[in-house]
Amino acid sequence: MAIETVRSYLAKWNRDKDIIELSESTATVSSAAVALGVVPARIAKTISVKQGSAAAVIVTSGDVKLDNRKYKEKFGTRVKMLTPEEALAMTGHAVGGVCPFGLPDGVTVFLDVSLKRFDTVFPACGSNNSAIELTLNELGEYSRNKEWVDVCV
Repeated sequence: MAIETVRSYLAKWNRDKDIIELSESTATVSSAAVALGVVPARIAKTISVKQGSAAAVIVTSGDVKLDNRKYKEKFGTRVKMLTPEEALAMTGHAVGGVCPFGLPDGVTVFLDVSLKRFDTVFPACGSNNSAIELTLNELGEYSRNKEWVDVCV
């Protein structure tokens, strides 16, 4: 199960015990915000995309959307979302629990500047009912963020 992969991964920083598991779904931004009692913008939404033959994930604030123009300017191609089957196969996480932790080698992580409005955010942890509260520095370190990007509106 992907949450166990994430739990093991976050144990490197002694943060495995900080994973929040809820009885309610956190699979969407709105359901995660309600379950965690925070504004939707503080949900760190992880979007899985295809870049060539590889996968990448872009972590954004919960209240923004990818902007095709900005994405193309940054990456030189139009955004192509992974299908649910591709997301599971390429990231190891099912849609609703995709997160920037415990990813297979070769999956690149980008953090969007939309997150910088907050001291802490809540990314998923590999299941559709989990999250963890992290500072932006922690998110960058634990996700092995390649770089901060500006690809949302």
